[in-house]
Amino acid sequence: MSRIGKKPIPIPAGVKVAQTGRTIDVEGPKGKLRRDIAEGIDVAVGADQILVQPLTESKRSDALHGLCRTLVANMVDGVTKGFEKVLEISGVGYRAEVKGSTLNLSLGYSHPIEYPLPAGITAEVEKQTKITVRGIDKELVGATAAKIRSFREPEPYKGKGIKYAGERILRKAGKTGKK
Repeated sequence: MSRIGKKPIPIPAGVKVAQTGRTIDVEGPKGKLRRDIAEGIDVAVGADQILVQPLTESKRSDALHGLCRTLVANMVDGVTKGFEKVLEISGVGYRAEVKGSTLNLSLGYSHPIEYPLPAGITAEVEKQTKITVRGIDKELVGATAAKIRSFREPEPYKGKGIKYAGERILRKAGKTGKK
C-alpha cells in the first residue's frame, strides 16, 4: 500500500469538492477542475478531508493509489494557490513577448514563432528573456512550459536557448585547433 496514498487531503476553506461516479470536481477561488479517477480506486469526500483508497489488493491498484491521491491533491492546490513554471531565454537577439493569448518568440530562426497559449494558461514576459507560465492545472502548466522549451532547447556549447529557471546545462568543451 502506498505511503503517500494513505495521507488524507485536507480541504481548505472556500474549496468545494464534489464526486459524481468516477469523476471528481474541485472548485475554488482560482477556478474549477475536473478529473476522472482510475478504476480500482475509491475516493471518499468528507466534510474537511478527502481519502483515497484502493478497492482491491492488486498490483495495479497499488500502483495507482499514490498517483490518484497526488492528482487530487494537485487539483486542490491548483484551485487555491495555482502553479507556475519560469523559463529563461539566453542568446543574442533571442526574445519573447505576449500579445493577448499568443506568445511570440524570436529564437534565431528565419521566422518568429507564434505559440497560442492553451485555455486556462497565462504567460508573463519580464525583460524579454524571462517567461512565467501560470495556471491551475499542474499537468497543463508543465506541458506548456515543456512545449515552449522545445522550440529552442539549450545547446551544450554556449548554453543558448530556452531553459527552466535553475536548470543546470552541462557544458562541453569546443573544438581545439592543431598544435
